[in-house]
Amino acid sequence: MPFLAMGSAMAQNRIPKLPGYDQCPLGYVNDLKQSCYSPIYYQVQPTDGEACPSGWMNIGAGYCKKKTLGIF
Repeated sequence: MPFLAMGSAMAQNRIPKLPGYDQCPLGYVNDLKQSCYSPIYYQVQPTDGEACPSGWMNIGAGYCKKKTLGIF
């Protein structure tokens, strides 16, 4: 499964665990495979080791999530 390039994010409820992480980001649960699941579609993108861009927040496990309503 290809990873999303920084700047191209999609609303999704299942995301792959990134290399080097065995936990899921905030808002996602481990599906006991190589992915994480959330009942809510969040717009996320990998951090690629960089800080999250403006309007995004770090949710851990190598991912940023687009803020909605300016907060979460």
